[in-house]
Order: sequence, then structure tokens, then C-alpha cells
Amino acid sequence: MSKTKFIPQNPNFKKMVESRIRGNHFMNFVGIEITTIEPGFVEGELKLRDELLQQLGFVHGGVSSTLADVVMGFAAYSLVKEGQGVVTVDLKVNFVSPGKGEKLKAVGRVYKAGNKLFFCEGEIYVIHGNTELLIAKSDSIMTVLNPEDYLK
Repeated sequence: MSKTKFIPQNPNFKKMVESRIRGNHFMNFVGIEITTIEPGFVEGELKLRDELLQQLGFVHGGVSSTLADVVMGFAAYSLVKEGQGVVTVDLKVNFVSPGKGEKLKAVGRVYKAGNKLFFCEGEIYVIHGNTELLIAKSDSIMTVLNPEDYLK
């Protein structure tokens, strides 16, 4: 998956994204770490532990879905204006292989940015030693919102 060539609407987009990452309680609870932030492109990692596995010892599908949603959401968020936010309106995850390993790596990018909607794609890999295996591909649509319109 290649990086994108978007121009962010906020010149301080990286600090804006980092601030939202600190405030995203669920992703921090799960242990997701964002490793790369570029306009329309985000990478993240998650160290695997027993609590994140299903009954056969593979990464739980909900964990992969959450990680995909996070990196695609922050990829979209990197392109909005100061004071705006994004939320997921559609999320599709195709699981292509079960995953066992030490950690997950996620890549999310925007492939079409509109005024109100962002179309994103993501990939989830499991890392086991020096091997990287694609375990899921995802697509999402994110919508731009002004949080003050919803917090009244």
C-alpha cells in the first residue's frame, strides 16, 4: 500500500492527530500505538497478549477490526480542519488469514478525500519473528463532523 499525496487543511495536522490519540481512551486501553502520521496516511502497532486472542490462539477478529478502524480514522482525521472530527459510517473487514505472532502492524490511508466523506483502505499484518503476514484488508467511509454540533 503506497503513501498518499494529500495536502492537509491544518498545517499543524500532526500535533492535532497526536492530541486526539492521547484522548482516544479505547485505543489506549487496548494498547494501540501509532507509529507514523502523514497527510492521509497512518501506521500503527499492537503488541499481542492473551487477552487479544480468541479460543484457538489466533488474533480476535474484533481486535483486527478495531486496529483497522483506528488507523483509517486517523488517516482521515489528518486531513480535516482544526476543530473538526471524523467518525466511521461504514467499515468492512475481510479476514484473509488467521494470525499468530508477537504483534500486529496496521496501515491506513485515504484514497479519496471529499468535503464531507473520506474513503479509506487498510491492511493488517501479523508479525512473527522476521515474517510479516497479511491477515486482513479493510475499507471504510469516514464522515467529517463538527463536534460542537453533537455535544449540545
